Amino acid sequence: MDRYIIREAVTNDANAIQAIYAPYVEQTAVTFEYNVPSEEEFRRRIETIKQNYPWIVAERVSVDDGTSGIEKGQILGYAYASTFKPRDAYQWAVETSIYVDSSMKRCGIGRMLHDNLEQRLKAQGILNMNACISFINPEDEYLTQDSIRFHEQLGYTKVAHFHQCGKKFGRWYDMIWMEKIIGEHK
Repeated sequence: MDRYIIREAVTNDANAIQAIYAPYVEQTAVTFEYNVPSEEEFRRRIETIKQNYPWIVAERVSVDDGTSGIEKGQILGYAYASTFKPRDAYQWAVETSIYVDSSMKRCGIGRMLHDNLEQRLKAQGILNMNACISFINPEDEYLTQDSIRFHEQLGYTKVAHFHQCGKKFGRWYDMIWMEKIIGEHK
């Protein structure tokens, strides 16, 4: 049986994180980046984010049975929180990001990452988790509505919809913001 741990990311995870992220950049409109960031850029991002917020990874800890192609110690996904807006009044809100290895979608890794991230953010005093999600209707070969459904299942609600604000693969995509309140606003 597969077993996973969630742990803090370290800069040495940059190569594995880059490998997970690359297909999202190259083959989807999930992210609006056009070019895959370098391993060095991921190292910088990890260091910068971790100064203020968690960056975590899901790592397989069980021994591979040889059938899945997933090895013990392999990073299968990652999640982090970043500054929602750079003004002091926003310090209780974050933007979240979650990416899972494409071979491990719908295996519970994303949920594990999100739940762990949420607990870490609560402990830090964060009250609002926000997710910025690309959107198109109807779905196309570059973008489904899976991320929206995933966030809805986690208790997020849609709070904003921006129209045709990102262009990738020669077509325009909308942007939806979803929010989950995780603490009491006293």
